Amino acid sequence: QVQLVESGGGLVQAGGSLRLSCAASGRTSSTNGMGWFRQAPGREREFVAAISWSSSSIYYADSVKGRFTISRDNAKNTVYLQMNTLKPEDPAVYYCAAGPRSLDSGRFYQDDEYDYWGQGTQVTVSS
Repeated sequence: QVQLVESGGGLVQAGGSLRLSCAASGRTSSTNGMGWFRQAPGREREFVAAISWSSSSIYYADSVKGRFTISRDNAKNTVYLQMNTLKPEDPAVYYCAAGPRSLDSGRFYQDDEYDYWGQGTQVTVSS
């Protein structure tokens, strides 16, 4: 089993920045692929970003490309999401996800590709 705990959410003005963290514990060998998803009220959960174990493969949703940066520190078993230039459409609960599969299958944007999920952290953007 893997436990994921997100932190770093909060309230920020439009145009501002936040950095989310996700700390993994337990069987961290099963965190080959890690990702961030988000879910806004009344909407389905959507893919945000994903990163492979070696950080050699990184993917972003078009809506965040150029504004968000995903990274990971395997020594700390932590994945980060640096969010810059936050927009009114970015508020959501952001979830960290992890799984033992590599991202090479191309299914990194599908939530059933990940076996473990955090509890989520709220991001609110004020205009």
